[in-house]
Amino acid sequence: MPKDKLIVIGGTGFIGHHLVKKAKFLGWDVSSLSLNKPQKNRIIEGVKYITSEYFDESLVKKVFSTSYQYVVNLSGYIDHSNFSQGGKETIISHFDNVRKIVEFIDKDSLKCFVNIGSSDEYGPNLSPQVETQREYPISPYSFGKTATTHFLEMINRTENFPSCTLRLFLVYGPGQNEERFIPQIIKGCLLNENIKTSKGDQIRDFCYVDDIVEGIIKTINSKLVYGNTYNLASGFPIKINKIINKLRKIIKKGTPLFGEIPYRNGENMELYANIKKIQKDIDWVPQTSLDEGLIKTVEWYQEKWKDL
Repeated sequence: MPKDKLIVIGGTGFIGHHLVKKAKFLGWDVSSLSLNKPQKNRIIEGVKYITSEYFDESLVKKVFSTSYQYVVNLSGYIDHSNFSQGGKETIISHFDNVRKIVEFIDKDSLKCFVNIGSSDEYGPNLSPQVETQREYPISPYSFGKTATTHFLEMINRTENFPSCTLRLFLVYGPGQNEERFIPQIIKGCLLNENIKTSKGDQIRDFCYVDDIVEGIIKTINSKLVYGNTYNLASGFPIKINKIINKLRKIIKKGTPLFGEIPYRNGENMELYANIKKIQKDIDWVPQTSLDEGLIKTVEWYQEKWKDL
């Protein structure tokens, strides 16, 4: 009996790499579609890597001439630029790419399309953010994510398209781009630098990447998720300055300079998830404590940057 086929859009990125690795370990037939080739040390044996500089219709038609039973869409990038400063391309990247996939995918073979959304879709909504709140996009990025969520909900209602959206909050762990918050702080501490930060009073929700991957896998395997949107996060609120101090305590070096960087305009100071819906529907709860996850992450970067 042939194996079910899974394709991960954005499979060479931070979360995508971890997901592809786990799916292959579980015995899936796995493909990855992305703009960039995987780094040599991140190539997973047996995975089919498809790369292209352009995500155009000809590419989508070619890729999805193969029938896939499962699709996870991790494509896109975080960009808080305004519409007049390049935001149009951000909307196109996050909405139109999904539209193309849906248009050309073999719907008769498809069992589940999992779209990865963002906590930014909630905008200034009060915490804990819950799926019943009306979205309030405050940037082209969050608008593109919200539009994609509504598009998939619509085609599920009208055409029974087997899709769902998982709204991620802050994901961290080994292998994350060093320009992101936690790797930046780790690197600054390892170098024993003075680290400029905001006051750090923002309340956020951090979830370890292995738990996120487990949540995606459980979602793929559940028919209860069709047409739904879920928060996929820890559900545990913590201030940014406490995360920084935890990392400094683990590494025992570095000096944070709180208040040297202003808060972002329109930034929601409290962004953490209510995760009761996904707990109820697919029995998922994160297994990695924040302290355990931070230690694992620091150890990974200490090895990577041992020659700093």
